[in-house]
Amino acid sequence: MLCSLCGTRPATTADGRCTLCAATRRSAAGGLMPTPTGPQTVRSLRSPVGLGKAVCVLLGSVAVADAVSIGAGGYARQVYDEGMADDFLRFDEALANRADTLYQASGSLQMLTFLATVVVFLVWFRRVRLNAEVFDAYAHTMRPGWAVGGWFVPLGNLWLPHRVASGIWTASSPGGSNRPPAPRGLLHAWWALLLCAEFLSRYAGQLYSDAEERDEVLHSFDVGVVADLTDIAAAVLAILFVRRLTAMQGDRAAERAAAPVPPLPAERADWGRAH
Repeated sequence: MLCSLCGTRPATTADGRCTLCAATRRSAAGGLMPTPTGPQTVRSLRSPVGLGKAVCVLLGSVAVADAVSIGAGGYARQVYDEGMADDFLRFDEALANRADTLYQASGSLQMLTFLATVVVFLVWFRRVRLNAEVFDAYAHTMRPGWAVGGWFVPLGNLWLPHRVASGIWTASSPGGSNRPPAPRGLLHAWWALLLCAEFLSRYAGQLYSDAEERDEVLHSFDVGVVADLTDIAAAVLAILFVRRLTAMQGDRAAERAAAPVPPLPAERADWGRAH
């Protein structure tokens, strides 16, 4: 019998692993995901391709909403800059109200696109996590449920989803345990920009709500533009991350199909229908 992980070397342990995989493919000490032992629950692969495409489209809509917000913020800044000069002698309240309405409407558009993207992204993220469990059950330090739950833990959501994504990335890297994981530069860059965009967005919103003086109002619009630009960059990197990880899982599924021990028929059928 061949190793249940690499599929190339003879199995030498009671749980179906070869000597090399038994020595190297263990979860981190103290992690939340125990090292699997004994017979494991058989899972079938499900293609993330369709979900990945939907996530990329929605991320594009997030970037468009950010661009609209930049335009609305620039217009509002100009209105307030001109109106509040010379001790408010040229201040047009109707024009200012219109600028505020446009700016707040752009914020509502951002929220709608964000919420829609979050829902579909979490479904995709859970699917690639479950697939990663099939590819390599020993690459993870957290259970599959954390692929969704980790995003909703106060403070913990600053690193838990990245930890889950790192395990998915390792398990989905082509070659599996036979090769080092694919470089994680894209994963780290996306996560760093995502956190920066979130903090800047919250900061800009607070500044806008508290602003009273001319300089405070203008500063809030400036920070809002920076936050939106950062969010656009994070959305672009998120698209690249989703596309890359989805492609990696496709390559990994092809490797399993070509391995001496073929995958379950359900795996081949589910992946084939997605294309």
